[in-house]
Amino acid sequence: MDGREVAPDIAARVRLLREELVRRGLAGFIVPRADEHQGEYVPARARRLAWLTGFTGSAGLAIVLLERAAIFVDGRYTLQVRDEVPTPLFEYRHLTEQPASDWIAANLGAGQTLGYDPWLHTVGEVERYQAAAVKAGGSLVALTENLVDAIWRDQPAPPLAPVVAHELRFAGKPAAEKRHEIAAAMAANGIDAAVLTAPDSIAWLLNIRGGDVARTPLPLSFAILNRDASVELFIDRRKLVAGLESHLGNEVAVQPPAEFGPALDRLGSAGKRVQLDPGSASAWIFARLGAAGAALQRAADPCQLPKACKNPVELAGTRAAHRRDGAALTRFLAWLAREAPAGTLGEIAASDRLEAIRREGENFRDLSFDTISGAGSNGAIVHYRASPQSEKRLAPGTLYLLDSGAQYLDGTTDVTRTIAIGEPSDEARDRFTRVLKGHIALATCRFPAGTTGSQLDVLARHALWQVGLDFDHGTGHGVGSYLNVHEGPQRISKLPNTQPLLPGMIVSNEPGYYKTGAYGIRIENLVVVTPCTDLPDAEREMLCFETLTLAPIDRNLVAPALLTRDEIAWLDAYHARVRETLTPGLDAATAQFLAAATRPIGRTASSS
Repeated sequence: MDGREVAPDIAARVRLLREELVRRGLAGFIVPRADEHQGEYVPARARRLAWLTGFTGSAGLAIVLLERAAIFVDGRYTLQVRDEVPTPLFEYRHLTEQPASDWIAANLGAGQTLGYDPWLHTVGEVERYQAAAVKAGGSLVALTENLVDAIWRDQPAPPLAPVVAHELRFAGKPAAEKRHEIAAAMAANGIDAAVLTAPDSIAWLLNIRGGDVARTPLPLSFAILNRDASVELFIDRRKLVAGLESHLGNEVAVQPPAEFGPALDRLGSAGKRVQLDPGSASAWIFARLGAAGAALQRAADPCQLPKACKNPVELAGTRAAHRRDGAALTRFLAWLAREAPAGTLGEIAASDRLEAIRREGENFRDLSFDTISGAGSNGAIVHYRASPQSEKRLAPGTLYLLDSGAQYLDGTTDVTRTIAIGEPSDEARDRFTRVLKGHIALATCRFPAGTTGSQLDVLARHALWQVGLDFDHGTGHGVGSYLNVHEGPQRISKLPNTQPLLPGMIVSNEPGYYKTGAYGIRIENLVVVTPCTDLPDAEREMLCFETLTLAPIDRNLVAPALLTRDEIAWLDAYHARVRETLTPGLDAATAQFLAAATRPIGRTASSS
């Protein structure tokens, strides 16, 4: 559902769902924000949570009982959910602090049955909800039909976007080589087959890309990778462009989606040892394989880690993409500096202008997500999306938060800049500079091999914590190579994470601060993990970050007195690199803007 549309009649839809519950003898139904692939990126057909509740965020869950209902979202959406979802119909709950399992245990009645769609939940989720239902004296039951689908009369059809080859000059490694490397590792571990359910893993493995979901080049499909490196790809053949099967090769057999279940049955009846990722494979697949007699091996998707560690060709591509993207963003910032002071520019017109500039770039294919363009108090909504009803003007004296990115054939970008429109307040400068200090601390960190992102997260928050401030989202997420803008398994977050940061992994560095009803601040660059080569006396293998993103950070929001000499040196050096790299490709007016925007602040700081 488009966030710019008028809110639908939520009450009527909830009433229809409850009527369906009564007809089927159920007490409730769980509606996740997920599709059959358990990913963040879902096609229009799978946006059941948005259709039923009005909530358009990328993570959430609703539970509708006969007499009450609740919606669960994480800290990124605590403000947005109140704007989109009517409170008389739904209680607002925090997804992690007030989990759905607790609500089920407290609200499901004794003897009552709660339904769910097993295609849309992982095994772990089902186990938690089952335990909660039993605690309440009720039961959880898997349904063969999704109840939202039963009442959604104009539900979109499944997507049929073309699937194309991702050229070797961008992918960097032939698909056959990837298949054989992973199959060899599987065989060494006694695995007969791996069921792949994540579309980005399948796209990476086979060097293909699609367009079944907005902003991300995913071909929705399932696959089975066998220990002999052969693959069964389950996808609607109508999606495949001419010549794609030749690209896939003789070791990849294309099957219709309806054959996926029978293929699982064959694995089970043959007693195969099958690897399946409990974090991304649906409960339906686990149940089907188990019922057929397969020996299940719960383990991470075997494509996830090699996909996350970019090869040299992918890294060269993403550096080139970031240079072009940085030039586009700088052209926009120069335009913004001319247009915004009049106070007539709106959030949508601003983001549309940036998109138009990006579309002129070489290898551009799409945005990597819907641009977050938030002026003033809208910037405090972490995943805000402007609509004609909500947008504000970029008025003098306010802050403007712009989080945007693009999909290029050679790389995926994601960058956030916060810009002062006119003269910022002392408080805004203080908060911005504390966020900047956290950003610099992470950007300059050296850390031993084996370190996880959760061990580094405190660096981004330290300066905020010292004055009692924080932000309620992760500090960094992995990023794909012309794939998902949010990619695992790496992340930088308060949440525990056992995945070490490895060379070639791309991750965002994006601390922030949000004052509800006033403004939001975020500074985001993408960085890549690299070996640290400037410590000749190091006694162990050390890693560091190379910053990929190239765009000026607003000097008008920096309070130099809060920065150390080393922090000032980093900012001045970063700006010098931005200026030297981007200027040759800019027009004269933009180059002049960039020269002023990247002036050293060292002298200013020394006099303060």
